Amino acid sequence: MKTQNLFKKTLAFLLTGAMAVGMTACGGEDSGKDDGKLTVGIVQMADNGAFTDMREGFLDRLTELGYTDDKLEINYKNAQGDATNLNSICQEMVDSDVDLVAAIATPAAQAMVNMGSDIPVIFISVSNPVGAGIITDMEKPDKNATGTSNAIPVDEMFKLSDQLTPGKTTYGLIYCTSEVNSVTTVEEAKKYMDENGLKYEEAVVTNSSEVQQAAQSLVGKVDAIFVPNDSVVQTAMPQLAEVAREAQLPVYGSSAVMVASGAFATVSISDREIGAMSADMADQYLKGTAITDIPAVVADQFTTVINSDTAEAIGATLPDDITATAQVLTDEDAQ
Repeated sequence: MKTQNLFKKTLAFLLTGAMAVGMTACGGEDSGKDDGKLTVGIVQMADNGAFTDMREGFLDRLTELGYTDDKLEINYKNAQGDATNLNSICQEMVDSDVDLVAAIATPAAQAMVNMGSDIPVIFISVSNPVGAGIITDMEKPDKNATGTSNAIPVDEMFKLSDQLTPGKTTYGLIYCTSEVNSVTTVEEAKKYMDENGLKYEEAVVTNSSEVQQAAQSLVGKVDAIFVPNDSVVQTAMPQLAEVAREAQLPVYGSSAVMVASGAFATVSISDREIGAMSADMADQYLKGTAITDIPAVVADQFTTVINSDTAEAIGATLPDDITATAQVLTDEDAQ
């Protein structure tokens, strides 16, 4: 019984000797663990710098909150970009009867919620949780899930473009249509451009191996490139950036990791910070708050991030008033 098991283990975490009390309260039934540790699963779709920062931010914050190794076991799984692996990992989490799953980004969160298990899910950095079908209400989360949203401030992104590379009228949009978060952000970008007299060309990809060719297809057609919060494109950002630099096209990405990997600039939330925010929500649940009483949160503390090497490569001059408050990176920061 999941609720009884979590009750036992939470008591064991908070009070010395409470395991015996918890076993008595459940009629002697035990989850199979005799060390009193809580178990948190972490599900990640693929390897990329942003996801790594989210995971590390989540884990570091849990440690700060007192969930040390003697009290918490982490079951981390990475699907390496394979959807079949992702579903198998989620089933493994269910079979292992972990106390909580932290699902990083939209595909992992969708896969875990679709298991329909009684294991609570804390999603990390999902742009559109409602549109993705993960929850139906941000204020009163259902489907046994809640978490953080990293909705991209599209209007601020284009305002930054006007400041850093003025006069751009046609933007290339590179994204994967199978990622709901990407499609949502692209639709918002199109709406902004339609309302502000800007034009756009789309280059859709299905996997990261197509990104370089997609970028090449936009050369000569656009003045700049916008990349939404898309894990497929982010994985191939160095290749995209190489094409763009040669063509002297600014690339506006949606994360600091994209910028460190060669994109020109972004307005984004810290990936480590959004991981830490999600850990705070996990802490609330582990200490007794029902998932439905933990509203999903939209991160809104954004930072301008600029790659100075890319600026030099595309001949862009960085205004002092922007660099004074921006985070300025170089290609070495991606190493």
